Amino acid sequence: MDSASEAASSFVNGDVARHPCYSEAAHRYFARMHVPVAPACNIGCHYCNRKFDCVNESRPGVVSELLTPEEAARKAAGVAAQLLQLSVVGIAGPGDPLANPDKTFDTFRRIRSAVPDVTLCLSTNGLNLMKYLDQIVELGIAHVTITINAVDPDIGSQIYGWVYDEESGRKYEGREAASLLISRQLLGLKALSDKGVLVKVNSVLIPDVNDEHMPVLAGMVKRLGAFMHNIMPLIVAPGSRYEQEGRAAPPPKLLHAVQEACGGAGAQIMRHCRQCRADAIGLLGEDRSGDFTREKLASAPPIDPAARERLQADLEEKVKRLEERQAAKAAAGRKSGSRCACPAATASGAPAEAAGYRLRAAVASRGEGRVNLHFGHAKEFMVYETDGQNVTFLGIRKVQAYCHGKASCNGDKAATLREIIASLSDCSVLFSAGIGKVPEAKLKAAGIIPVVKPGHIEELILQHAKYDRYLRPRPEAPANPLAGT
Repeated sequence: MDSASEAASSFVNGDVARHPCYSEAAHRYFARMHVPVAPACNIGCHYCNRKFDCVNESRPGVVSELLTPEEAARKAAGVAAQLLQLSVVGIAGPGDPLANPDKTFDTFRRIRSAVPDVTLCLSTNGLNLMKYLDQIVELGIAHVTITINAVDPDIGSQIYGWVYDEESGRKYEGREAASLLISRQLLGLKALSDKGVLVKVNSVLIPDVNDEHMPVLAGMVKRLGAFMHNIMPLIVAPGSRYEQEGRAAPPPKLLHAVQEACGGAGAQIMRHCRQCRADAIGLLGEDRSGDFTREKLASAPPIDPAARERLQADLEEKVKRLEERQAAKAAAGRKSGSRCACPAATASGAPAEAAGYRLRAAVASRGEGRVNLHFGHAKEFMVYETDGQNVTFLGIRKVQAYCHGKASCNGDKAATLREIIASLSDCSVLFSAGIGKVPEAKLKAAGIIPVVKPGHIEELILQHAKYDRYLRPRPEAPANPLAGT
């Protein structure tokens, strides 16, 4: 068994079942919190500009305020007392945690004391991993994310402007900088995996830079022990070098194609990433950091460990039941031969579509695996695909919310709506808990059927696919060359 498999087996029934980033099922029920205590960074990425902040920005490296270790521990305790499903507290910036080791490890120690039942998580560029490996393990930090964008220095030199190595006191640039960073990242990945730490690798997909290189990267990190690989679309920060060069995010079709290519060669692919802020709080896709300001936390009740454990044990059971249902459906699909190249039949005996049927659906959801969000309030859509028997989660499409409040839901915000429809152009149906007349009409005109029906996501998609297979036009059968002879 390789190091990734051994690590997976030791954690899969524990921390992973309650970790929203490491488990697609868990992210529907469990919350996470990022504490922004690490301002300094030791590398310069061409897509980043940490001086830029906006309350409406949702991407790594953005925060509204920095916290001291003492403030972070108090805030974590206050949030844990009120957000009982909080299971993970991590440090992800706004700089690199291991470029701020004293603040980072002091914060972890204080949080471990204040909220002993949470899982500790760290996200780093990996440059200083080997230096602080022992402290990471001693503190029981069970999950570490390393951002690795290339394993070829020539490609890395197009992504990183500089790397500062505190051991030598030198600032490296170009290919030399990329080579140093990559070597440290891969050494750190292997060392963490060998210690039993679950490692997730984040990779930013940059069109015309590392898109063709990504399967090579995926294979390499898998061999070195990565448990999960998260391939994220490029987000270009205002004022960054990439913005000046006019680079853009990859289209959804390219992102999906690269994820599929890497899934065959590498680690388990993460598809539910929200590319969170460094001060995010709450369920993935539902940031509640505004609910936990200093003023509001001043009157927070004390933590009730028993209440937290009761709720989280119940949620973990829901996660396990969901995973069991998904596994059973997948097994049933394989047993029925739903992916074979022969005609199938429905339970009623009526002819069904030949294998190859696919329906792609967008979903507005605020969590718990349900369609439960109004179209106009969605800042993201979950995208699924079905063959009529199995439902596969493909990923997240981030958008600007169409409206804010009931009064404006029927307003024709043309530019925003065009962007939303363009991002979902490969979908044929959209599920939501409600939608205004204008977006409903525009979606229909674009060939996307809006369905307003709350309920479980997979069940609704399969119900719709059942009828869609009958309504969708079938190609005419080829003429029989022997007819009439």
